[in-house]
Amino acid sequence: MTGKGNHVLPNVHFRKVNGMQKGYMNRAYIKPWLAQAARKQRRANNRKAKAAKVAPRPSAGLLRPVVHPPTQRYNMKLRLGRGFTLDELREAKIAPKLARTIGIAVDHRRRNRCTESLKENVDRLKLYKSKLLVFPRGSGKKSVKKGDTPKADLQSVAQNTLREIIPVPRPVLRVKARKIAADEKEKSVYKTLKKARTNKKYLGVKLTKANAGKEE
Repeated sequence: MTGKGNHVLPNVHFRKVNGMQKGYMNRAYIKPWLAQAARKQRRANNRKAKAAKVAPRPSAGLLRPVVHPPTQRYNMKLRLGRGFTLDELREAKIAPKLARTIGIAVDHRRRNRCTESLKENVDRLKLYKSKLLVFPRGSGKKSVKKGDTPKADLQSVAQNTLREIIPVPRPVLRVKARKIAADEKEKSVYKTLKKARTNKKYLGVKLTKANAGKEE
């Protein structure tokens, strides 16, 4: 029975438990996760086996750039990208074909939209180059090529087992409170923005007048 008036008929499924409709026995369909500890151990063993297989190379794989994710929702964050641009490699003085052989990922489709990201990834490449040790391909003298690290520096080399070869910089979100300075009190953000908008609006008019004055 419903209340007085034209209401929706109640259609409540009280027997639903865990997405099954099998009556009282549907409680037997709950799937336990008893292998959680064993899976954790298996993942750890797989990571160790992978690191031993690629040793002495870094277990994380190739060096990747730091990029801002797309869309307005995530573009304030930082994450690893697919590969370095050709401009970034050119600034760091690394040939694209050589980059792949020394553990650097290359993405010829990516573009640098600002100078800051270009400089950040170039510094990342330079830091990697300063720590890079290149092993000769063979044991003989003929196998030693130009750019290989001397054998004296390869005696006790520790493998990089970090999840990121060079960690992504994590920005500090918390800002410590401080007193407002005297020069900051005098400034007005509203006036600064207003002036910038005005300059942008009348930029074309100012350029036209400046060009007209030069022609005269």
